[in-house]
Amino acid sequence: MADDFAADGALARAIPGFKPREAQRQMAEAVSQAIADRCELVVEAGTGTGKTFAYLVPALRSGKKVMVSTGSKALQDQLYSRDLPTVARALKFTGVLALLKGRSNYLCLERLEQQSMAGGELVAQAMSDLVHLRSWSSETVDGDISTCGGVAEDSPVWPLVTSTNDNCLGSDCPQYQDCFVVKARRKAMDADVVVVNHHLFLADMVVKESGFAELIPDADVMIFDEAHQVPDIASQYFGQQLSSKQLIDLAKDITIAYRTEIRDMQQLQKSADRLAQSAQDFRLALGDPGFRGNLRDVLNNPAIQRAMLLLDDALELCYDVAKMALGRSALLDAAFERAAVYRGRLTRLKEVTQPGFSYWYECHSRHFVLALTPLSVSERFREVINERPASWIFTSATLAVNEKMSHFIERLGVSKAKTMILDSPFDFARQALLCVPRHLPSPNQPGSARLMAQMLLPLIEANNGRCFFLCTSHQMMRSLAEQFRAMLTLPVLLQGETSKGQLLKQFIAAGNALLVATSSFWEGVDVRGDVLSLVIIDKLPFTSPDDPLLKARMEDCKLRGGDPFDEVQLPEAVITLKQGVGRLIRDVDDRGVLVICDNRLVMRPYGAVFLNSLPPTPRTRDIQQAVDFLKSPA
Repeated sequence: MADDFAADGALARAIPGFKPREAQRQMAEAVSQAIADRCELVVEAGTGTGKTFAYLVPALRSGKKVMVSTGSKALQDQLYSRDLPTVARALKFTGVLALLKGRSNYLCLERLEQQSMAGGELVAQAMSDLVHLRSWSSETVDGDISTCGGVAEDSPVWPLVTSTNDNCLGSDCPQYQDCFVVKARRKAMDADVVVVNHHLFLADMVVKESGFAELIPDADVMIFDEAHQVPDIASQYFGQQLSSKQLIDLAKDITIAYRTEIRDMQQLQKSADRLAQSAQDFRLALGDPGFRGNLRDVLNNPAIQRAMLLLDDALELCYDVAKMALGRSALLDAAFERAAVYRGRLTRLKEVTQPGFSYWYECHSRHFVLALTPLSVSERFREVINERPASWIFTSATLAVNEKMSHFIERLGVSKAKTMILDSPFDFARQALLCVPRHLPSPNQPGSARLMAQMLLPLIEANNGRCFFLCTSHQMMRSLAEQFRAMLTLPVLLQGETSKGQLLKQFIAAGNALLVATSSFWEGVDVRGDVLSLVIIDKLPFTSPDDPLLKARMEDCKLRGGDPFDEVQLPEAVITLKQGVGRLIRDVDDRGVLVICDNRLVMRPYGAVFLNSLPPTPRTRDIQQAVDFLKSPA
């Protein structure tokens, strides 16, 4: 293994600019050992370690079947189209590589056909997108919708022409032989290395438990990159959810079956309209959007009880009407089964209080989600591991809290794992400065966004923009963007005004922009060089104490005799902060200032836990010193 990473090794010979890194070599050795011993390994590898190569080289050298799971589709695509082929070429690896995404990432030929036949009330742009997709469907080899250039990624047509676990017809589908998902799975079954993402992996675990055919082939080596996301994603899949999107999709499918195959049953249209209306009425009954609350609390409200009863009645009507046409349409047969499943979920969410679960709801401007989520996934995940004897490797730049791995290990139930913490090879003492400004406005103070913007304006101007302002709430994000747009002549970009990919392109192209963003820009964003040299964080990212899931996990921790703040709130805030901080220094030549606008970092005892978990960076409380650092030559 050391030979591959040496100055004259396989990687250096094949990859221009490759330099040996001791931390990368150490990680590769640990991964190689874990593969040989078929054991569990958890590695935190700081930014710049080159962890992707450190796990890919021993995995490809092992000659075993390998599955790599990533946290995001963007990283999945990067791994499959860039990193994996690079390492495979360097090692002269001749095995088969495959990419497997969830169903909704592939064009569904049957739904495209049904949608084209049904017509319906599509706006002009969606109709034009549908026409474009019909011609694209005959050209594309793999049906991966991310490769379709002519249709915007947020086009309303995509949910109509892709399938989900709920509405896929499976082997009953008339287009089963030509299905892009089936082809992708077959390729994955025969491949030596398969790249998936955490959502697909965990959805597959749940499907396997219910006895369906597997999506993801079993492998000898299971590697999870961005592993810090796994516990939260696992809790989604090991629980249950019912959303307005699922209900409205069901109504749409019943309508399409009526318009295309069962035109003599007008009750189908009536039952679908009633379901869509009941879902919208229930959303309105929940009140203001942008809120996550305790489901048990709102179910005591008579108006919401009534809206839920009408929703249940509408589902029952869909079930009864579809039952009368069973066997006449594969689409309607599948809708009949979904109506039964959704009624069961609604009953469980409404009537049962199961210990060890949090019952919550989330309300958006047009949609809602009702959910029950397990407070701990450690036992379930441990069962998943025990059932699949393999090497299990978990890695991320943010797993340790205060230089200990216990929080991650306990949440995921990987207590048998060997652990390793590798520091970033970057020279933070020279490349970066951390500033916690004095005289900060208190977060609840009226006009705090205006005061904060005024305070940080000289720093942003001195840096000529080139700044991410990462916020912990949408409200603060919008208020700050408004203030900066009034004060600055530089471009001010705001998350939500266009897609994440478009915003990043605009930020890089401008070269002097300020991007004001929230959660989705705290991680998985890689902007190298001078175009980003200032990252400002509005406050320590503690989850709101009103969040029902956090509340339930804290109560559970207290019942078990633990300290909810130290064991639940603090570790999660530390890991989120590490993600945000990681946006600043992405390369050996990067240089910049990190500003955290929260006095608690220096005033509270727990501030030391945050500081000990961050890279070793010189600190100041003086904004002028930060300005001088940015202006000084490297």
